[in-house]
Amino acid sequence: MEKSRPLWDNPLQFVFACISYAVGLGNVWRFPYLCQMYGGGGFLIPYFIMLIAEGMPLLYLELAVGQRMRQGSIGAWKIISPYLCGVGVASVIVSFFLSMYYNVINAWAFWYLFHSFQDPLPWATCPLNSNRTGYEEECEKTSSTQYFWYRQTLNISPSLEASGSVQWEQALCLTLAWLVVYLCILRGTESTGKVVYVTASLPYCVLIIYLIRGLTLHGAVNGLVYMFTPKLEQLSNPKTWISAATQIFFSLGLGFGSLIAFASYNEPTNNCERHAIIVSLINSTTSIFASIVTFSIYGFKATFNYESCINKVILLLLNAFDLEEGSLTADNLNEMKDYLMATHPQEYAQLLPQLKNCSLEAELDTAVQGTGLAFIVYSEAIKNMEVPQLYSILYFVMLLMLGIGSMLGNTAAILTPLTDSRVIATRFPKEVISGIVCFINCVIGLIFTMEAGNYWFDIFNDYAATLSLLLIVLVETIAVCYIYGIRRFEKDLYTMIGRKPNWYWKIMWAFASPLLIISLFIFYLTDYILTGTLQYQAWDAAQGQLVTKDYPSYALAVIGLLVAASTMCIPLGALVTFIRKRLKRERVSTVA
Repeated sequence: MEKSRPLWDNPLQFVFACISYAVGLGNVWRFPYLCQMYGGGGFLIPYFIMLIAEGMPLLYLELAVGQRMRQGSIGAWKIISPYLCGVGVASVIVSFFLSMYYNVINAWAFWYLFHSFQDPLPWATCPLNSNRTGYEEECEKTSSTQYFWYRQTLNISPSLEASGSVQWEQALCLTLAWLVVYLCILRGTESTGKVVYVTASLPYCVLIIYLIRGLTLHGAVNGLVYMFTPKLEQLSNPKTWISAATQIFFSLGLGFGSLIAFASYNEPTNNCERHAIIVSLINSTTSIFASIVTFSIYGFKATFNYESCINKVILLLLNAFDLEEGSLTADNLNEMKDYLMATHPQEYAQLLPQLKNCSLEAELDTAVQGTGLAFIVYSEAIKNMEVPQLYSILYFVMLLMLGIGSMLGNTAAILTPLTDSRVIATRFPKEVISGIVCFINCVIGLIFTMEAGNYWFDIFNDYAATLSLLLIVLVETIAVCYIYGIRRFEKDLYTMIGRKPNWYWKIMWAFASPLLIISLFIFYLTDYILTGTLQYQAWDAAQGQLVTKDYPSYALAVIGLLVAASTMCIPLGALVTFIRKRLKRERVSTVA
């Protein structure tokens, strides 16, 4: 069985596969947000501490387990202990949930990419109303980029209860996204190994182009100063440390079974320790690099909005008080406001509601993450650049490469245990198994293309993996250190890489990492309990903004099922194994 197992062509291909999987959309749209929220450059202190205490050790552990056992997640943990078969099943279920909704992001990226060839870009201005006498009312109340996202892309419903129908354009884009993924995984490592060279390297080429362009944009310095100015008082905020630990944990893709699956195709003597260090450092460096790009563009957008606001106020005052052209500038605006308020108090008071309070700091403080950053903030900045079509195409191609790269890992976590199963592998060829998995995911994924699909996307994104992954990785660490045995694991590593792990790895595996995971688990559990009724952000077309609403009871039931479906596999797997062994023992004693 082991002899026939497919292998990566070379160690570099494996490293590229891990980088392609680990470096994903979270590096672009989550890490910059965390820097913005928790102390700018100061956030890097807890981030790198968590990388050393949690990220590297757990990544090394998963790679070593996969390489030693040469099985997918289910088979690997079953070899360590039959009672741990549920851990692998839990990983597969979480990866299945993730694949169901994650590829929708690629569908949205395709949608924006196809529209990037238009001149002007469709999100550059508001569309005309049906009478062609003005702009669409909803668009006028918000912005052209938000209107394109919420109305023309999602055609979003006002609430989760109003599910609406499937949007055929988004459904076609989702089908295309799954077709691309299927072609990439068609022949296992043979095809995936070639694709990862592109999905891992192309995003860096685009980021470098964006960095050069971003640094030359007007106002880019404002964004970079904002990012790198450390707010050290945030280090006393527990949420800063929790966010750093969470970002490290999820950005490396721990617990999904993807890393175990990739490592299982390695040569038995591959240096997985060195690769764990390389992949984790590249992943973290990419996050910082992507943040520099993001904040240079964010600074440009904030400066552009600030100066537009100032110009509108100046024009309003010039017209209202019949002032000379050039008498009002951004430098003397506040002084002139005070003068006009003193000399024309009544007129100024009437005009006051129309005068916006323009602030560059307020623009920079506007924290956005997730799809809001990827599809609204970036598209807002792109439309104001020279040759916006070029930068739009480059950006959404980069998003696609990041998304597809992560999907290769997600699907590997599902397919490897299936192809390892003799029952399935002997009956169906690899191409059929891959096709069935992709087809099932695509059909279920149509839920996310409905008018209320974005709300279901948020539910899966927020609740399908968080608690489940923490529990999975906690059990993995305890299993290796205390069930399989740290000394036995040491011998395995010596056999594979020619040396035993040093004290750092052993302390982190046995004590530091499990304690950190338990702390995160308690925090999230407490946070869910204290939150009370879970809420979501719904789009109000009348106001042109997001409003907060309570989740309906059936949505809460789905959230409960998402968490329970994976976490309950661990105790159930152990219970089923116990019952089987007990029945087998009873049958043997009866025969005797």
